[in-house]
Amino acid sequence: MTDQTRWGIHEVQTRNKAIKYRRDLVARAMEHVVKLDETGITDLMIQIEAEYERKYGNNKKNKVVL
Repeated sequence: MTDQTRWGIHEVQTRNKAIKYRRDLVARAMEHVVKLDETGITDLMIQIEAEYERKYGNNKKNKVVL
């Protein structure tokens, strides 16, 4: 066991936590990517396009020139 009062221990622990968090984050992201197959991606793209049209589709008609 290392002496917790030594200089640099906090920095080492912080770096190790960041590495572990990044590794866990990548693992969780890869799980989601594996779950999405081609049809899932297509459905997601359709949903995104529909939401975009709902939010921004009328901007050209309602655009006010300043």
